[in-house]
Amino acid sequence: MESNPQKQLITNWLSFSNFQLKITNELESNLQQKHQLSLNEFYVLLFLSEAPEKKLKLQQLQNMVGLSQSAMSRLVSRFEARDCGALKRHICADDRRAIFTSLTPEGEEKLKQAMMTFHETLENTFSKKAVVEELHQLIDQLNENGTK
Repeated sequence: MESNPQKQLITNWLSFSNFQLKITNELESNLQQKHQLSLNEFYVLLFLSEAPEKKLKLQQLQNMVGLSQSAMSRLVSRFEARDCGALKRHICADDRRAIFTSLTPEGEEKLKQAMMTFHETLENTFSKKAVVEELHQLIDQLNENGTK
């Protein structure tokens, strides 16, 4: 049987995870609605924009976004199928098995537009006093359990 502090720690963690999930869902919804982008697609554009030469190996991207190899490959393929020109694939000259994905100027523009929505969503969420208080309360509860 679990002790009460252990049960409380799990409860607090689940509350914190639920809080994060609500924000993630709102970001996903707004990006989808305004830019036809999933949150993972947004992250791909973001990470590529921050990479040297604006390109990364698919394996690097999958680790950064937290997707499997096949899921990342499908995501990049979906981008290409949309014919929006946001991404471009390249075979690595040094290792023919590796595939690079790079951000195009069209992808940079798409990211620029989506970034405004991303920031607006976060600003709107964290400008609500009740949301900030809930977050502080959850963090305090997690800290209390961590010090016991």
